[in-house]
Amino acid sequence: MIKHARLALPLAVAMAGSAMATSAAAEEINLYSARHYDSDEQIYKAFTEETGIEVNLLEGDSDQLIERIKREGVASPADVMMTVDAGRLWRAEQEGIFQGIESEVLAERLPDAMRHPEGKWFGFSQRARVIFYNRDNFDPSEIDTYEDLASLEFDDSICIRSSNNIYNQSLLASLIEHHGEEEAEAWAQGVVNNMARDPEGGDTDQIRGVASGVCDLAVANHYYYVRLLKSEDNADREAARKVGILFPNQDGRGTHVNVGGAGVVDGAPNPENAVRFLEFLASDEAQEIFASGNNEFPVVEGIKKDPILESWGNFNKDDVNISVLGENNPEAVRIFDRVGWR
Repeated sequence: MIKHARLALPLAVAMAGSAMATSAAAEEINLYSARHYDSDEQIYKAFTEETGIEVNLLEGDSDQLIERIKREGVASPADVMMTVDAGRLWRAEQEGIFQGIESEVLAERLPDAMRHPEGKWFGFSQRARVIFYNRDNFDPSEIDTYEDLASLEFDDSICIRSSNNIYNQSLLASLIEHHGEEEAEAWAQGVVNNMARDPEGGDTDQIRGVASGVCDLAVANHYYYVRLLKSEDNADREAARKVGILFPNQDGRGTHVNVGGAGVVDGAPNPENAVRFLEFLASDEAQEIFASGNNEFPVVEGIKKDPILESWGNFNKDDVNISVLGENNPEAVRIFDRVGWR
């Protein structure tokens, strides 16, 4: 059974806190999650069916959950915190939310790049930040890399989200890691110069901008495109058909990927159950649900993917450890500010 509460609703939070505090601790975990995908509940149910451990779920955005855990202090019932993007996981780490754990299962199942060096958090699903192009107006052979986006030839061509978006911050953090701060700043300035419009909207809006001809190129996470392809709205599907997808840097370091991840909370009242939950997230069953439910890429090799993702074939992924995306986040934010990327 999954007990729900949403942090945005104060009454529900109070009720959840009471339930978490008074329920038996032996066979349960208290999960604080900033992932809001219905398919994740399939994972929780499967975990309970396999282990008998019930999942008490509290949902909110990452900052809310971090602040709640800090406010609860040593009395916090939280066992596991889940969220998306290495930048957010790093922020939680910096606030002392996670404890380091050792797990032979996670060491064996997860690639090195998906494991925090001290075992404080782990990546369990991957999202590629890719380039989209207008099939009618743009020849994809003209661009190969993220670095190309800053080229003078793409003046007035790019749609991309604002600098306060964590996905863009992590992309820039990866460029800092590979090229250093000076070159990364020059790249950011080049992209600002090439924007077809001021940043607005979410990833889906950038893809729609390409489809409508507002821009020739856009940067967005791959699964937003898949959602359009699968939409019940004919207009969405038609927009997606006008757009092509390109995985950058295939002849070099590989395409930038980010994660949905989790860690065991420092002081977790049910630490053994929490570790078992993380290990379950790396199981074939959970990995298949990640891959099919939200069209994400699994982190474990050999897992069946969504048919659309399968049709794209394999691609080279940047294997930099995801922890550096968080470590470089503060400088990425400062660079965005300096170049006027709003």
